[in-house]
Amino acid sequence: MNDLAKHPVSRKWPAQHPDRIQLYSLPTPNGVKVSIALEETGLPYEPHLVRFDANDQMSPEFLALNPNNKIPAIIDPQGPGGKPLALFESGAILVYLAAKSGQLMPKDDAGRYECLQWVMFQMGGIGPMFGQLGFFHKFAGKDYEDKRPRDRYVAESKRLLAVLELHLAGKAWMMGDDYSIADIAIFPWVRNLVGFYGAADLVGWQDFPQTKRVLEAFLARPAVERGLNIPKRPS
Repeated sequence: MNDLAKHPVSRKWPAQHPDRIQLYSLPTPNGVKVSIALEETGLPYEPHLVRFDANDQMSPEFLALNPNNKIPAIIDPQGPGGKPLALFESGAILVYLAAKSGQLMPKDDAGRYECLQWVMFQMGGIGPMFGQLGFFHKFAGKDYEDKRPRDRYVAESKRLLAVLELHLAGKAWMMGDDYSIADIAIFPWVRNLVGFYGAADLVGWQDFPQTKRVLEAFLARPAVERGLNIPKRPS
């Protein structure tokens, strides 16, 4: 597609299938939200790995797509009105993919807004707070002698998990019986918190059996299993 070929990002990541949604990402909790949603909906797409170890996210080509230098980002060559659409911010992309596919979002207005509230709950709370806990427990922050910053994020992470635990009692998914973008937004971060960050004991993971149950159901979905590894990390 000529318009896609003209975009600066195509110089660094040429499209082999320019008629498909182009995904620029890395398998982080935010990145896999979009690959999972794409796998769940069946929308045709082409993934491109944005390597943080090579500082790809700071390249002029990527910044032309996302000036905030974060993954994920997409270009849909067949956006609204048949015109290309570039998007960044994982929550916005999830909403767009749900609307485009007619999947993963309640059809009624009330259900739609309730679903969006839980997506925003992840964007404004779970992502930032779990991420800070990861920094102070696993990464450079773990070497700080003063443990008050870590403990502040432990307490807030436990509070957020308690919100999930109460909400999920008697429910299969965040929206009840129906799997949605709310689940796709939230559970990659829960997985990261108790897995990659190694914070299960810190947050008292055993105290959240409903959240654990839904996380296990989420990870058992074939589309989730595929999406968690897209794009593939460099060997």
